[in-house]
Amino acid sequence: MSLTNKTVLITGASMGIGAAIGHRLAREKATVILFARSGDKLKALAQEIESSNPGTKVFTTIVDISNHEAVTTATKNIVKETGSIDVLINNAGLALGTPSTFPDLKIEDVITMTGTNVNGMLFTTYAVLNEGGMKENGKGTILNVTSTTALEVPPFPGESIYHASKAFQEGFTNALRSELVGTNIKVLALRPGVVATHFHEQRVGYDKSSYDAFMEGFEPLVAEDVAEAAAWMLTSDERVSIKAVDVVPTAQRSLPVFDRAWNERNGL
Repeated sequence: MSLTNKTVLITGASMGIGAAIGHRLAREKATVILFARSGDKLKALAQEIESSNPGTKVFTTIVDISNHEAVTTATKNIVKETGSIDVLINNAGLALGTPSTFPDLKIEDVITMTGTNVNGMLFTTYAVLNEGGMKENGKGTILNVTSTTALEVPPFPGESIYHASKAFQEGFTNALRSELVGTNIKVLALRPGVVATHFHEQRVGYDKSSYDAFMEGFEPLVAEDVAEAAAWMLTSDERVSIKAVDVVPTAQRSLPVFDRAWNERNGL
């Protein structure tokens, strides 16, 4: 499917994977809508995308997707400018409080994580299907950026809420796909492994030594690798639905098993 002149909404778009997907889909000549909480970062990203892709239209909206009314209003307002939404990429996500186990987490962190990872995805999907016109049009694509963590229990502490919310996203993806039978709406899951972004710095902890130890001996993905996978899924033929893709570093053999001799063996 060509993305030329298609309208794509990306959540969590101000940095990392979301920003990389925005850049990549602009190269496909899509109209890009960026949702995030940071206005300054959104403005700078929009300028970067437009300067790199002359003629590309980029729209930005400051919105906290954990607030249903805010998401609904933002979606209603943006479609007045762009027309109905063809593609939704639910990318926003948070992992807070590691390495604290569940009973030692701050309840505020629990609420924030589930507010974004669970409610935020539900609210945005609901708004795009309804206010965004996707249900009425009966066609489009919803791509949920989940995680390899959704499928296996992480082998390190502090991941209970993140793991559970990502597992929820997988379940919702599969159920929604079935519920939308009778439409031309695809519902897909993209599962990144370890990616060298601010998100993983935050997830592993703000102690740089902990982050460096986690990444020791192998080459993680970069955000652009995930964006390339997203573009491949979204540009598949209309009759083809790439339901789910895991994109991981070659050294990440499974969630708990990393080949930490990768760099040395490959001269890196």
